Amino acid sequence: MTQANYRPTLALKLASMQPPEAVDTSALASFAGNDKEEAIAHNLLLHPGEPGEMLVQLENLGSHPLRWKLVIEGDFPDNWCNWHQEEAEEIAPSQKIDRELSFQVPEDFFENQFALLGRKARLQVNYEAQVYVYGEEETQQQLICYRVFNLCVRPNSSYLNFLPTIYREIDFMGRFIAIFEQAFDPAVQTIDVLWAYLDPLTAPEAMLPFLANWVAWPMEQRWDSKQQRRLIRNAVTLYRWHGTRRGLRYYLHLYTGLPLNEDLPESEKHISIEEIFSQGFVLGKTFIGQDSMLGGTRPFHFIVRLRSDSPEQIDEQLVRDIIEREKPAFCTYDLELI
Repeated sequence: MTQANYRPTLALKLASMQPPEAVDTSALASFAGNDKEEAIAHNLLLHPGEPGEMLVQLENLGSHPLRWKLVIEGDFPDNWCNWHQEEAEEIAPSQKIDRELSFQVPEDFFENQFALLGRKARLQVNYEAQVYVYGEEETQQQLICYRVFNLCVRPNSSYLNFLPTIYREIDFMGRFIAIFEQAFDPAVQTIDVLWAYLDPLTAPEAMLPFLANWVAWPMEQRWDSKQQRRLIRNAVTLYRWHGTRRGLRYYLHLYTGLPLNEDLPESEKHISIEEIFSQGFVLGKTFIGQDSMLGGTRPFHFIVRLRSDSPEQIDEQLVRDIIEREKPAFCTYDLELI
């Protein structure tokens, strides 16, 4: 036997790294040399946005070393597979080599409407891939062996986890329960994050009037969405401290966003409320200048000072409405925007 007539022997095996769930074996073509069980083993299940791997095992059954190169082709887009082999590799006699073919389908595969164009009656979800192994000898290259496997693109379904294993391997069952999953999944997701719908800081805009009515809070068109969310969330706290200096300062803090500065003196705070405790003319035992004075003041009067870097952005009329709503009816006040 001459070197030119030598035909190397190379065994090629494929093994899917994904479980054979939800694969429509009846719709897949049967290839020469592959029985039904082998065709099932050569199906690679792919979920959009998740990687899938096919294991390729090469074994040199001959008595001579062999230089080989693997090429993969098919009717799937080229960017789904990341296999690249620049140069041929050598495999020794009786040696086994494992290589992984990685595939990934775009995450928006089922939502991308471009897949339905091009005069296609339906979206293609089954693809065929061919693995060719070429042997190099001197300057010649010849095909040694090849295998065919199928890429089955299916949506990721959590309902399959509740079925027995025998039903998971039936593609029709997976597609059938996917109808119910897509119908009920929005409601299930809403229940899982129901707390976010009931929190004014994270609730949708359409839920704010309902949440405000829930705590009997009036909706003001002059407030922006961020202010409304903060006020509705703290409505019960404002009710608890209604008519007090603490409640008024907290209300103005929620509206203006100015810090409370609890650790600073009253004269240095961004929101300062100064109460006038001096009394006017008093009949009885008193000391002028210590606990009483003649004129120049009003009883139950206080001064509100707001210190802001941009006081022009504060609606003075709205601030006065807040003060009128929070203060006791018999009190008077002055407002200063600094």
